[in-house]
Amino acid sequence: MKKIIEKSLQNTLSYKEYRDLVSSLLAEGKATGTQQSEDLTNYSMLNDRRMKRLDKTIKISESTIVKMQEISEPQTWLVLTEGWCGDAAQNLPVIHKIAETNSLIDLKLVLRDDHEDLMNLFLTNGGKSIPKLVALDKNNNVINTWGPRPTEATKMVADYKAKHGVIDAQFKEDLQVWYNKNKGQNVQEDFIKLFTKAFATEQ
Repeated sequence: MKKIIEKSLQNTLSYKEYRDLVSSLLAEGKATGTQQSEDLTNYSMLNDRRMKRLDKTIKISESTIVKMQEISEPQTWLVLTEGWCGDAAQNLPVIHKIAETNSLIDLKLVLRDDHEDLMNLFLTNGGKSIPKLVALDKNNNVINTWGPRPTEATKMVADYKAKHGVIDAQFKEDLQVWYNKNKGQNVQEDFIKLFTKAFATEQ
């Protein structure tokens, strides 16, 4: 596992580099990833606009800032993502702003389709769901993982699947409405729990 993680760390993007990559590919009519289609390009275009808006509007709460500043050892937050992924577009701007609250946190992004070995280490219910965040300590040991969705959204998905069997267009619309109303608060709550626990373990 560690070898795969360390190999992946040699080929990462900063948040800005990722945003620039998605935009430059869109200018060529392309999406990130190994597969190309009109749908994926359209999703990427929508997500690019969504991320621009969220980059400007997402606010990190004082309680989140205080808890993140308790992290006293360097950490790398390695995130698997793709530009066409709607959940990534909703969550990455929040994760980026959380990471900015503590200089010891280094946010690095990799494209899922370019890092299949890494993705296979961190499947969700057997699937290659993204975004997937892997938090590493200074020696590149895994501290914790998060993703692909905040806990409330994860429960919404599970409840809907239990009732309807599949995730359909109506649910995807409902999920976007939830994201818009929640404004990244649930991601922050998740990270406080995640890193409070990690912080307590370190002591």
